[in-house]
Amino acid sequence: QVQLVESGGGLVQAGGSLRLSCAASGRTFSNYAMGWFRQAPGKEREFVAAISWSGGRTYYADSVKGRFTISRDNAKDTVYLQMNSLIPEDTAVYYCAATTFGSWLMYPERYDYWGQGTQVTVSS
Repeated sequence: QVQLVESGGGLVQAGGSLRLSCAASGRTFSNYAMGWFRQAPGKEREFVAAISWSGGRTYYADSVKGRFTISRDNAKDTVYLQMNSLIPEDTAVYYCAATTFGSWLMYPERYDYWGQGTQVTVSS
């Protein structure tokens, strides 16, 4: 089992920044690729970003490319999502997830473990 706990969400004005963190425990963190997903009210959960177990490969949804950056610190068992130039459409609950798969990381079905989510609200 892997336990994931997100933090760093909150209310921010459009154009602002937030940094989300996801702390992992329970298994060897570096064995897992990690992803961030989000879900807005009335919408399906959607892919935001993912990072390979080593951090050497990153993937982004087109909607956040150039604004968001995913990174990880395997020594701290933590993955981060730096979000800049936030827009109201980024408002959602953000979830981190862990998977032993190394490909097709944009699909939520690939992930074995999920955090409880953290709310991000961007005001206009």
